[in-house]
Amino acid sequence: MPTVVLMDVSLSMTRPVALEGSEEFQRKNLAAHGLTMLFEHMATNYKLEFTALVAFSSLWELMVPFTRDYNTLQEALSNMEDYDKTCLEAALHGVSNVVQQEWGSACPCQVVLVTDGALGIGRGSLRHSLLTMKQRGEDKKFPLPFAFPSKLYIMCIASMEELQSSDALNNLEQLVSINGGEGQVLAVEGPLCLKNVQAMFGKLIDQAYSPFHAVLRCGHQASDVQVFPRPEPIMIDEEVDPLPRTIATDLEIVGFIEIADISSPPVLSRHLVLPIAVSKGEWTCSWGLAEE
Repeated sequence: MPTVVLMDVSLSMTRPVALEGSEEFQRKNLAAHGLTMLFEHMATNYKLEFTALVAFSSLWELMVPFTRDYNTLQEALSNMEDYDKTCLEAALHGVSNVVQQEWGSACPCQVVLVTDGALGIGRGSLRHSLLTMKQRGEDKKFPLPFAFPSKLYIMCIASMEELQSSDALNNLEQLVSINGGEGQVLAVEGPLCLKNVQAMFGKLIDQAYSPFHAVLRCGHQASDVQVFPRPEPIMIDEEVDPLPRTIATDLEIVGFIEIADISSPPVLSRHLVLPIAVSKGEWTCSWGLAEE
């Protein structure tokens, strides 16, 4: 599914972080290192993924529209400027506009919000937005939940202790909850340093961007494949005690049928089955779609 990276470029992201035995970093530098790690992983394992980059402070700006060119994303990340105060509500409106203009409201999307946990001050702050969201008319509606299926991951360039010392953690967790509960708030475990920020982004990669590897069998033949996008667990509503159903990593072709005989069959999701070119260490395109 497509990804929108929402990068905080407010002044609070320029706060210095003293790293032992090295030059002084700013929080935005740590965020850039984490996103570089994510982009490198996606360029290797998620080449077919479309990703957009949005920067925000009191306003938002689409830095890179949806693309598969991770060099362009990395270049834009390196050239971001610093702006003024944080306004998360405006940024979330921006994400909603960007996704719906490109994909409509039916395509699932992952949103990765990178911030330092500073929620802004006064009118326009996240605290103010959450306090007033139920008192508004339809024309000033809060942007969450998004109009499209989504998962919201909030990457905080701050320690858990720092977030818990204020109401920042609770407010950020409210955003995930309002959006349907899909996603998570992640914070740095331990001191704020490059190693711990990379560990935090490693958790995001494991949860949201780990490739789905399987074995495709047809008779006596077998091939290692990647299923893209990664199949999600599905709840069957008709069952008395519904449990999440997952796709097995052992896939078997049981027969063949003419396309003309099935036309447009009802499906829960569609996926590419990509053979793994072990000798080259690269993914190659398959012949068609697999349907659940």
